[in-house]
Amino acid sequence: MALWIADNDPLELRPNGTEEDLQAIVRTVYKQVLGNQHLMESQRLTSAEALLRNGSISVRGFVKLVAQSELYRSLFFEPSSAYRFIELNFKHLLGRAPQDQTEISEHVQICITQGYEAEINSYIDSEEYISNFGEYIAPYTRGNSSQPGIKTVGFNRTFVLSRGFAANDAGKQAKLISDVGGNLPTKIAAPAGGSGAKDNTGKRYRITVAQASHGPRVTQSKQTFDVGYNQMSQKIKNIQKTGGKILSITEATSY
Repeated sequence: MALWIADNDPLELRPNGTEEDLQAIVRTVYKQVLGNQHLMESQRLTSAEALLRNGSISVRGFVKLVAQSELYRSLFFEPSSAYRFIELNFKHLLGRAPQDQTEISEHVQICITQGYEAEINSYIDSEEYISNFGEYIAPYTRGNSSQPGIKTVGFNRTFVLSRGFAANDAGKQAKLISDVGGNLPTKIAAPAGGSGAKDNTGKRYRITVAQASHGPRVTQSKQTFDVGYNQMSQKIKNIQKTGGKILSITEATSY
């Protein structure tokens, strides 16, 4: 069963958290911000971790130090095209894909006219970041469910950037440049693998959804939908229109 995308519970560093709690936050931030890169012990930002440990900075401050580090710069800024760098900043720091060419152009201008640190800060200091993650929640992929003010196409674009959870974000070329630049819908492509794309398009996939039911008591139940590859995009749109939150998309097991 191949997991394509899953919704993780937000991880928050609470007051008087234990060292174990802090290490869980640190691992989560490294994994999210560094795009699932394998991090050697010598690459850890020990001074930034110490500032978080002694309360000198919040989780948001730690995220900023990781994203402004020479490590982040060497992984994603120096080897990548400008578009790739910006779409990865959206993914790593806001947990979603860029919506349109206007967003891309704004960040290209920030990067050119104000520099690297200003480009990083424009995400982490934004109202969107603060309203979703605040000071003490580690950023996470959130484009796999409906978001206020975020277009439906954002789900497909975040899906393209995020699927293949075991893989890292290596790669110099932007994945969304044609769709975003041309204001085109982004199609969900079958993941590459040993079975080949043609085989994947013939498979069925299981979408697990949390659906709120309103009445005397507000409850949230899980539903699953088995769909063919060609029906997946439309099914996702229907789920979002009815307020459902997609928890995961997995390959349906045949018996």
